[in-house]
Amino acid sequence: MFGIGFSSCGNASDSSEHDTDSVATVLPSKIAEVKTLKLTPKMFSHETVSNGKVSAHDFADLSFASSDAVIDRIMVKNGQHVRKGQPIASLDKFKLENTLTQNLNDLETARLELADVLIGQGYDPEKPGEVPAEVMKLARLRSGLDKAETVLQQTRRELEDATLKAPFDGVVANLFQKVHNRPDNSQPFCRIVASGGMDVEFKILESELSVIRQGDRVTVTSFSTGETSEGTVSEINPVVNDDGLVTVRASVKGSGLFDGMNVKMSVKRDLENALVVPKSAVVLRTGKQVVFVHSNGKALWNYVTTGLENMNEYIITDGLTEGMEVIYDGNVNLAHESPVTVVDDKH
Repeated sequence: MFGIGFSSCGNASDSSEHDTDSVATVLPSKIAEVKTLKLTPKMFSHETVSNGKVSAHDFADLSFASSDAVIDRIMVKNGQHVRKGQPIASLDKFKLENTLTQNLNDLETARLELADVLIGQGYDPEKPGEVPAEVMKLARLRSGLDKAETVLQQTRRELEDATLKAPFDGVVANLFQKVHNRPDNSQPFCRIVASGGMDVEFKILESELSVIRQGDRVTVTSFSTGETSEGTVSEINPVVNDDGLVTVRASVKGSGLFDGMNVKMSVKRDLENALVVPKSAVVLRTGKQVVFVHSNGKALWNYVTTGLENMNEYIITDGLTEGMEVIYDGNVNLAHESPVTVVDDKH
């Protein structure tokens, strides 16, 4: 029995030493190393991210005024850049040119008739300035000169409209009709999208309305190509829809954007004199946001209230003051008044 008891005491001693080693492993005696920065007011770049759709800022849907003639020529193709006044397409003008010739003949006949009427009234047709206004008015009506001039003007306009021209510098789009066919006036012949700018419409949350203003910078990124373009907020629709969203429009300059394209929007606005900390500086303790600050070799926690945020930073609206030494790295496992050592100090 004595031997058994001695053996039992020996096992208890071994177990106690093993537990001590385990505790030393879980709770190391090494002081935590942290990195800090000095809290000073600075510029904060607020960022709102949303999805948007591109639309042409200016465009024109072109159509022929008449469909009586077939399409004679098409001088452009989709995606082609055109200059203001550049011909796009034309109709067969044979019938219109014949009509124009007939109208010119009718005009000359009417002028001869006017001369006869004036001579019959005792006036010299070579001296129209000496003819009273009322007499000249009646003479023009009787001769048919007014009608002949009106018809000629109309034919010349139709002849001009038989050629579509670009109303401004831009790019050709939606051109699907073919030569030797009559134009289908149920749809535009083509669209000219103006060069130099596009609009992007996107939506933001009602809560974000207070931090977006006209003139704020935007960055537009195409989902399909990854290309980015810069612009500014141009319109904010002052209506909140049933989903709590507000429609915003931005004017964007840059190539690589097409009408109807889906894009990612990033709206940036700079706020001055804000107390800003990295997101890594904010941790949760008892379900509340806490920022540790370094003071005399110890980590002191401070309950904080955060405001606006971007991808990397928070604005601190309450709980910290200018000049504090904020711990932004090595703070995950800290407790209040934990001893710490500052390394790579950036204050």
